[in-house]
Amino acid sequence: MKKPTLPTIACFLFSFCAAVSLRSGGTDTYTKLVDFDGIDNGVAPYMSLVQGLDGNLYGTTSAGGTYNGGTVFKITPSGTLTTIYSFCLLSGCADGAIPLAGLVLATNGNFYGTTQEGGANGAGTVFKITAGGTLTTLYSFCSQSNCADGTVPNAGLVQATNGDFYGTTLAGGNLLCGGFGCGTVFKITPGGTLATIYSFCSQSNCTDGVDPYAGLVLATNGDFYGTTEFGGANCTLRGGCGTVFRITPSGTLTTLYSFCPQGGGCADGSTPLAGLIQASNGSIYGTTSGGGDANDGTVFKITLSGTFTRFYSFCSQANCADGAVPYYGGLIQATDGNFYGTTLDGGANNNSGTIFQLTPGGTLTTLYNFCSQINAQNVCTDGYYAAEGLVQDTSGKFYGSTAHGGANDDGTIFSLSVGLGPFVQTLPTSGKVGATVYILGTNLTGASNVSFGGTSAAFTVVSATKIKTSVPGNALTGAVTVTTPSGKLKSNKKFRVIPQITSFTPPSGPPTTVVTITGVSLKQTTKVSFGGVAATTFTVVNDTTVKATVPSGAVTGHIKITTPGGTATSSGVFTVS
Repeated sequence: MKKPTLPTIACFLFSFCAAVSLRSGGTDTYTKLVDFDGIDNGVAPYMSLVQGLDGNLYGTTSAGGTYNGGTVFKITPSGTLTTIYSFCLLSGCADGAIPLAGLVLATNGNFYGTTQEGGANGAGTVFKITAGGTLTTLYSFCSQSNCADGTVPNAGLVQATNGDFYGTTLAGGNLLCGGFGCGTVFKITPGGTLATIYSFCSQSNCTDGVDPYAGLVLATNGDFYGTTEFGGANCTLRGGCGTVFRITPSGTLTTLYSFCPQGGGCADGSTPLAGLIQASNGSIYGTTSGGGDANDGTVFKITLSGTFTRFYSFCSQANCADGAVPYYGGLIQATDGNFYGTTLDGGANNNSGTIFQLTPGGTLTTLYNFCSQINAQNVCTDGYYAAEGLVQDTSGKFYGSTAHGGANDDGTIFSLSVGLGPFVQTLPTSGKVGATVYILGTNLTGASNVSFGGTSAAFTVVSATKIKTSVPGNALTGAVTVTTPSGKLKSNKKFRVIPQITSFTPPSGPPTTVVTITGVSLKQTTKVSFGGVAATTFTVVNDTTVKATVPSGAVTGHIKITTPGGTATSSGVFTVS
């Protein structure tokens, strides 16, 4: 089978490069939708897709296109692909080149992404692009001396609740760890103002990690979580291992776990290349590309505070039938609660990779083996080298890409149906009462009701794939439900209603004082604190009022209320007398 070596761009600046049949008795249906051709519609889509407000899917190719700098494309759920932008259009690739990461759909309806190369300094860019293909370069990396602002933004972006975007660069930043630097975490406003909030290898012996290959995930506690490919407490610089870290929006980084604590075979995993996800149980899940029992990668989970558990070790089945080397695709948690992902290697067909399902209990099932179809030229026409992961469309189907294979051996886009039903998703996934929310779905025409945690909201059906609404008063953190002529559709994630404190009285008092706290979205209060000291007694009166007793040991400071939707902090200070 024709299986070329990894492209140089995929191995740039890091030393680790990885050297179905349908499920028996199942209802899975694998469908190849697109064959990339290297020029007209690009080549080598290494990144996952994202669903737009119009119901189409959007993504990037790392090469090809009119100017051979990669492309941005949209594809209908049935498989009609349109290239909406070809990179390297501007002289010197000032618009960027090699978008090796996927896109993020922002709350303003536009897409944001990064390119690994190009820009004003040849070190990569952050860009904005509309669904119609109008691209704006927001920032060119290496604009500061010694590339202190970072270089080679290898991963995608995540939008925080404040509207800013956060991401990582693979190199640049602190040059003490080597000529290229060890990478950064940055934030950038929608208008393009960038600030470096952390440079890796800022701690002795790079125990804080080296080279954050993947991007970040925003957890429900308001912090970001990510991984570094190398470094940590158990390896030197780029000697392997890697870390899991937590970083606050202001840039305070905590290393939660360093891989390979026992050394040797790194049974816990090593070299995490993929992004993380937060599962419905609150824990963070991720994959490593190496380590494990067979040195073919692992799945792990880690709590928000850092308790680590190896969840699965690949190549645990005979002949690696369960797959091997989950590269930088990572996991998704689907509406059935199970995890889904891809492997680069292993499987039934000459190590061509797999699509797998992993239950919360750790049971893995191979859903599809790539290279199940071979043409006369010995090319895997169904695709292989699924370096990236999957996305679940609101129809319930999964969509993904392969970087190689297909009719032209330039990669494919495929869909996989496992019998899951349609759902809706919200943009954003959290907000205060009154905030505008878009609901994405399928066949939304004729919707008769929208509710947030059981509280009905006013809404407008904009199209068959989009509803515009706002968070209603008395809304609770929970599923968003849309009632349509064909039935009720629930959101794939809980919508978090962010609490607010507007006032409190009295403004001061000794311990045992009962304080009346007034605000918005307080009905689900789980904790009240005074100056950081938790109150042992409080009563939720209604959605706008909580009464709490100042606890023994309380200190003068702000009052905080915590709900499943987040934490509200008073603007004023309660004085403990």
